[in-house]
Amino acid sequence: MLTLGMDIGSITAKAVVLNGGIIVGSKVIFTGFNAAKAGEKVVQELLAELGLTLEHIERIVATGYGRKSVGFAHSTVTEITCHAKGAHFLDNSVRSIIDIGGQDSKVIVIDETGKVKDFAMNDKCAAGTGRFLEVMARALEVDLDEFGELSLKADNPSKISSLCTVFAESEVISLIAKGESRDNIIAGIHQSIASRVMAMASRVGIASPVMMTGGVAKNIGVVNAIEKLLNYPVKVSKDAQVIGALGAAILAAEN
Repeated sequence: MLTLGMDIGSITAKAVVLNGGIIVGSKVIFTGFNAAKAGEKVVQELLAELGLTLEHIERIVATGYGRKSVGFAHSTVTEITCHAKGAHFLDNSVRSIIDIGGQDSKVIVIDETGKVKDFAMNDKCAAGTGRFLEVMARALEVDLDEFGELSLKADNPSKISSLCTVFAESEVISLIAKGESRDNIIAGIHQSIASRVMAMASRVGIASPVMMTGGVAKNIGVVNAIEKLLNYPVKVSKDAQVIGALGAAILAAEN
């Protein structure tokens, strides 16, 4: 049975096709201005690559901030549930999930079946999210894809104390003016994000093993900063960015 999961985020739209517990294919595109159109486009492109049409798909489940805009989805589910399902599917030893998305961040604790036990979420402020990193990259005139590797070269990470994206950007500009190296500033930004994650983690009692999901999981600098505060490794799947859509596809199959 072919099922499709969609995760329409603030920055990217993701889709995954599942067939009998096997990932057939996945696709990630930028969401842009119109979430509904992004949902249609990511599905059309993925199905075209797989030589399929919507008629081949048994059931579609949508998640993400733009899930309500997907008119052709059979149902919608929260990101919390979908990330839990997706992470457990990829590694059933995982007991906690750190998801840093475009506009929010979450720490989710799950049981041995993948069911959510508790979670903490920051959706009131862009600080510590993918959008936050985009703003910092522009301020530093660095490609966001280079952030992770550059931060690993730091010898004395800068202190970024502001909890607001706007004020943190001003802080970064001040550090640039003082002659701080980009590497140290970027490492400081990553440490700031890790500290915010740990504040959420302490509220829900994060437990190992931990898996990181979402697009920011591709940033080795953020992962490294979180690992240092946790004092143990964080698992990152090659499918980290599409785990929400994967979880949606799994729920579609279960239903």
